[in-house]
Amino acid sequence: MATKDLGFTHVALTVSDLDKSIEFYSKYASMQAIHRRTDAKTNAGVAWLSDLTRPFVIVLIKAEAVNSPLRPISHLGVACATREDVDRLCEQARQEGIEVEGPRDWPPPVGYWAFLRDPDGHTLELSYGQEIGFTVEEAGQ
Repeated sequence: MATKDLGFTHVALTVSDLDKSIEFYSKYASMQAIHRRTDAKTNAGVAWLSDLTRPFVIVLIKAEAVNSPLRPISHLGVACATREDVDRLCEQARQEGIEVEGPRDWPPPVGYWAFLRDPDGHTLELSYGQEIGFTVEEAGQ
């Protein structure tokens, strides 16, 4: 039986509150918890989040303190369907007191983007119009 678990499968982040982080990534990245457990060795809570579009997850690992949050320019990136989705999510984040940078409109291949901070200060980029799929497809030909 062939496996689909080839290549880049996950990014792991430490978080201080699994439930808050799951709620954030559900709301702002359209992800859902597909697996939860308590690690037998560390006794830390663990959750895998996926948008169900490919075999890739964000692994959230409960920690007492998040000492090195993923901060700009280091970030996770999520593509939105429209510019209006980026605007709507940024406005919603601002109303909830979440730190937002942008949106900014840059020429191709960057597109329309904004940074949000998750509950532990990790950076999530929302974007529209980036040419990642096109560029990957072109590179594979």
